[in-house]
Amino acid sequence: MEIRIYDDFMCLSDGYRVLATALWSRDNTADCSGAWSVSWCTNRLFNRDQAITALTVAELRAVGRSDDDPVVATFLEELC
Repeated sequence: MEIRIYDDFMCLSDGYRVLATALWSRDNTADCSGAWSVSWCTNRLFNRDQAITALTVAELRAVGRSDDDPVVATFLEELC
């Protein structure tokens, strides 16, 4: 699996299909400062580092780790 990171788009894929994405938009915030939206967590906005962490969580879940896994749980705590 790989996470491709660009200036305004991030994509997690397994080589055959897209598993999760993150998209930056200036319009995501009221003051037009911009934020990232992540495909699996549509109810909140992220900064760049948080978007990368969210895609990492998606990758760990895709390989079978549950939210109870200490690594996944730690990353999820960082996102709260």
